[in-house]
Amino acid sequence: MKPSTYFLRTFGCQMNDHDAERIRAAMEDRGYRRVSRPEDADVLVYNTCTVRASADQRLAGHLGAAARIKRQDPRRVVVLTGCLPQAEQAAVFTRFPFVDIALGPQNLHRMLLAVEQAREGGLAKGGEPRGFFEDGPLLSGSLPARRERPFQAWVQVMSGCTNFCTYCIVPYVRGPERSRPADEILTELRALVADGVREVTFLGQNVNAYGRDLRGSQKSGTTRTFAGLLRMADAVGGLDRIRFLTSHPKDLGDEMIAAMAQAPAVCEHLHLPAQSGSNAVLERMRRGYSAQTYLRLLDKVRAALPDVAITTDLIVGFPGETEADFVATLELVERARFDAAFTFMYSPRRGTDAATMPDQIPEDIRRERVRRLIARTQTIGRERRSRFVGRRLEVLVEGASRDGGGLRGRTRHNVTVNFGGRAAPGQLVEVAITAATSTTLRGTV
Repeated sequence: MKPSTYFLRTFGCQMNDHDAERIRAAMEDRGYRRVSRPEDADVLVYNTCTVRASADQRLAGHLGAAARIKRQDPRRVVVLTGCLPQAEQAAVFTRFPFVDIALGPQNLHRMLLAVEQAREGGLAKGGEPRGFFEDGPLLSGSLPARRERPFQAWVQVMSGCTNFCTYCIVPYVRGPERSRPADEILTELRALVADGVREVTFLGQNVNAYGRDLRGSQKSGTTRTFAGLLRMADAVGGLDRIRFLTSHPKDLGDEMIAAMAQAPAVCEHLHLPAQSGSNAVLERMRRGYSAQTYLRLLDKVRAALPDVAITTDLIVGFPGETEADFVATLELVERARFDAAFTFMYSPRRGTDAATMPDQIPEDIRRERVRRLIARTQTIGRERRSRFVGRRLEVLVEGASRDGGGLRGRTRHNVTVNFGGRAAPGQLVEVAITAATSTTLRGTV
C-alpha cells in the first residue's frame, strides 16, 4: 500500500521553525512521508506567520497553488497553522475557502487527529472545516520533535508576550507569557544530548522574562530567572553550545550579562532588538527604554564579553517618523556598531495600536530610508567581521556550502563560515579565517 504523504512549508521566525519540528514528528510518527512538492502530497500544511506584511504576501502565492491542487483533487487536506489563523480565526475560512483545518500555535497537539478525521471522508463528503484557536497552557515545546539536523535543536523555554509594543501582533496571536518549568527543560536537554545534540537555541518571544509567571508556583523547578536557567543548562554534560532568542532591552539585567560571561557553553552572541534610535519613536512604540539606555546596555555587555557579537532588529517608517527621527536611528547604528542588523519597513498589523496612528509614512519614503539604513549596517557589518580575519575560530559544521565547493558552519558568534577542508556535519573544527564579507566569513580547516 502506498504510504500517505505530506508537504510542509514554514514561514516566519525561529519559533515557527521550532513548531515545524513538532509538525514533522506528528506526521512522520504516524507513517506519513514528507515530499518536496505540494502536488505530490495527500496533506498540505502551511505553517504561517503574520508578524509582517511580507510574510502574508509570500504565503498568498503558495496558497494559490494549494487552491488549485485542492480543486483537482478534493480529497487533499489543506491545513493552516501558526499566527495567521490565530489572528483571523474563523474568518480564515472565508478568505481561504479551500482550507480544511486551521490551528493557532497553542493547538498543534490537535492537528493529527483533525487531519485523520478529515481524511476519513468528512470533508470530502461536504463536512465543515474545523478551526482550533483556544489560547491554552499547552506549549508546543512539550510535543515530540523531528529535527532538521541531528546535532542542533530548538528548545522552547517560554511562549507569548505581555509587552504590547504598539506595532506588534505577537501578544494577540501567541498569548501571554508562559514559561516552561525549568526541570522540564533540563530533562529535555539531557535527552537531546543523549541523542547527539551539541548545540541548542532557547526560544521565547522575550526570553529575559523567563520565569516571571512561575514565581510562587510549585511548578517552577529550581530556577525562576533566565540567568539561572542559562547557568543550569551550562552544567548539563555534553552540551557544547547554548544560544537564545530573543531578548528585550528593558529586561536585560546584570545577572543575565554575568551568566553569559561566566557560563562556558553560552555563545558570545546577543540579539537585542533596538527598533529605533529616536526616543520619540521608541515612546510611541511603547518599548520601555531610550536610545541612551540601550547604548549603555551595549557598553555593559561588551565590558563583560569584549568579543561578543551583537545583532539587532530595526524598523523604518514607523508612523510619525520624521527625517530627524530616522537620522537618530543612523546615529544609533554608528554608535552601536552592530555585527548585523535585520532591517524592516514598518507594515501595519490589524488590531495593533500603531495601525490606527496618524501620520503613516508613504511607502516611497520608507523604501528610501531602508535602503540608506541597509547600506550603513552592511558597511559596519563588514568592518566588524574583518576583526576575525587572521584568527582561528571554532566552527560547528552544518553541511556543504551553498556553492557546493566546500563546507559551511557557524562560529560561536553566530557568523556563517564557508571553508575548505575535510569535516563531517556536527563536528566542531578549528577554522583559520582568511576573508570577510558583510554577512559571512571564509577560511580553511
